[in-house]
Amino acid sequence: MLRSELWEMVVAMVLWGMLLPFCLSQTTSPSQDGKIKFRLAGYPRKHNEGRIEVFYNEEWGTICDDDFTLANAHVLCRHLGFVEALSWSHSAKYGPGSGKIWLDNVICGGSENSIEKCVSRGWGNSDCTHQEDAGVICKDERLPGFAESNIIEMQVDEKRMEKIRLRPLKGAHAGRLPVTEGVVEVKFKEGWGHICNTGWTIKNSRVVCGMMGFPSQRSVGKKPSSLKSAYHIHSVACTGNEAHLSACTMEFSRANSSAPCPGGGAVVVSCVPGPLFTQGRARKVKLNSVSQVRLKGGARAGEGRVEVLKGSEWGTVCDDQWNLQSANVVCRELGFGTAKEALTRARMGQGMGPIYMNEVQCGGDEKSLWDCPHKSITAEDCKHMEDASVICNIPYMGFEKLMRLTGGRTRLEGRVELLLPAGGGVRDWGLICGDGWTSREAMVVCRQLGLGHASSGLRETWYWDSSNVTEMVMSGVKCKGDEMTLTDCQHHSVVSCKRAGAQFSAGVICSDTASDLVLNAPLVEQTVYIEDRPLHLLYCAAEENCLSKSAAQASWPYGHRRLLRFSSEIHNIGKADFRPRLGRHSWVWHECHRHYHSMDIFTYYDLLSLNGTKVADGHKASFCLEDTECHEGVSKRYECANFGEQGITVGCWDLYRHDIDCQWIDITDVTPGNYILQVIINPNFEVAESDFTNNAMRCNCKYDGHRVWLHKCHLGDSFSEEAEKEFEQYPGQLNNKIS
Repeated sequence: MLRSELWEMVVAMVLWGMLLPFCLSQTTSPSQDGKIKFRLAGYPRKHNEGRIEVFYNEEWGTICDDDFTLANAHVLCRHLGFVEALSWSHSAKYGPGSGKIWLDNVICGGSENSIEKCVSRGWGNSDCTHQEDAGVICKDERLPGFAESNIIEMQVDEKRMEKIRLRPLKGAHAGRLPVTEGVVEVKFKEGWGHICNTGWTIKNSRVVCGMMGFPSQRSVGKKPSSLKSAYHIHSVACTGNEAHLSACTMEFSRANSSAPCPGGGAVVVSCVPGPLFTQGRARKVKLNSVSQVRLKGGARAGEGRVEVLKGSEWGTVCDDQWNLQSANVVCRELGFGTAKEALTRARMGQGMGPIYMNEVQCGGDEKSLWDCPHKSITAEDCKHMEDASVICNIPYMGFEKLMRLTGGRTRLEGRVELLLPAGGGVRDWGLICGDGWTSREAMVVCRQLGLGHASSGLRETWYWDSSNVTEMVMSGVKCKGDEMTLTDCQHHSVVSCKRAGAQFSAGVICSDTASDLVLNAPLVEQTVYIEDRPLHLLYCAAEENCLSKSAAQASWPYGHRRLLRFSSEIHNIGKADFRPRLGRHSWVWHECHRHYHSMDIFTYYDLLSLNGTKVADGHKASFCLEDTECHEGVSKRYECANFGEQGITVGCWDLYRHDIDCQWIDITDVTPGNYILQVIINPNFEVAESDFTNNAMRCNCKYDGHRVWLHKCHLGDSFSEEAEKEFEQYPGQLNNKIS
């Protein structure tokens, strides 16, 4: 063979080798309606990893792992809102999916802005099984403009069932909420149907009751319903630990079959409600007093950051391997149903204090989260930005039908109107007196209406006058902030309102997010000391009422005042910036200190006797709310210089150093002894927060007339009830040695 012929053959083979993949593959054609969506599924997983699923042609499906590369994962992670991929997985690492396998032999370069620009066999053309489903692990860093996605939820096959409900049985309890007993009805695209009770077990009932918001079920003993209707599901077999009925093994009735359930009827279940949802006043029971787990920072009942009790102190749970199975255990332990969502990355705000558990792996039937296999952690393993949270299924109570907002610009704001009995079995709408109305009462209103957190509570509603309702039906409302309905709060037995007129009725503004301020308790303990400060240096402090009353009788400018000084570091661990209620146009200028006060009172400092009597106090007007420092990756937004905006950004903190004026308690008149130091942030609830129970910090304090010692400084909700009682009954220190 001639050299030239040989060369031509080599060139032809090379070209054929280059073209071969393109002969076998094609560029993925765009979807017909352009509606392609992506999600991560499967478990166990974190929010930034999982089986990759694609929504195409009105149906969810998976991607086969054939020819899958890291470049493919980069493109898919960007679809999901992450900056890039760290890795990918094959062979259905996160469990096999269901439905279509939409893409196979996908080959991306890595820079494509859509998976449609990559080479593949085309939509729906695959020779794979779901045992070859591909997964991705994305870098936990979001692209600008993408909403935060830290949710692990049950992926329901819409083609199998859309919704489930209990249709109450006729009888004495018909019409009462919650519905605890009834016929199980399943909604499909063609309408509602029933489940045949053939082989129905108590484990199946446990799953249904969990979905309805109930922690447990009663034994199967009710007579089956003999409804004449379509039975879409012939039989169901659950383990009892599933979060959703669609995760159970099912046998569907044949298409177009009108045969009744052989030897039985429709499934009837009877559920046991948790303490918050029993009839009457039992809703007000405190779960935390009997449980070793609690939820913090959530806007609605049954949601929040997961915290567990170890010894006498509460701590959080790290989100490594956090999933629905573990979330189910938390929800049931607290008297709710199964988990609707398991959330990661401090979705309900960051906790403070210890992190107790990591890599929790529950089976689903444990009585307590502490019973689940888990790892204890060190500070290097997890940070509070990885705190786990849950959203639980709760029973439908219909609370929102007893209240409405009117006159607002959006559905999230307006004048509050209540539907209350008006005599003769008639109900009528009425107003709430605005006297004493705060953001704590607004929290309960927003919760009852299902509108999230409170942003503001208003005592006057002049500009929301759009209703003909004028009668005040409730006054003197005083809430703790954790009540489920406004009628659970304290209020006058007989309406008494100082100011008449609908314009003086209460109003609210609700929001999806809220701030949450907490004090760094250890720093107070570390920085405390006593200073005898000359009077001639305290003229400005006296002008701002930062000294005790006896200072007015002092021989100015001679003499001194004894001051208990310490630093305050106030963190915003919520999900919204903390901003003063009033805008800059309403701030007050103080000439002596030459600064603006954006809030009248930002912090109270109190020294209490052991029986709770106040012996000395101080206060801190927020002359400068700003971001002193922030966590890594968080930028400062607020700075007081040059009449700048004031506030504390999420993930930042404001430091009031011990040497700043008014950062003290004047203890000149206090005798030596044992006391309690108490610091309360945002004491008048002037600015709304997601949680007010952590706004107070208390310490045991010993003062010997010359020096001062603090110990056991802690936030108001960080100790168990027993430990808090021991703290309050503290008999006093016998010496200055702090153990």
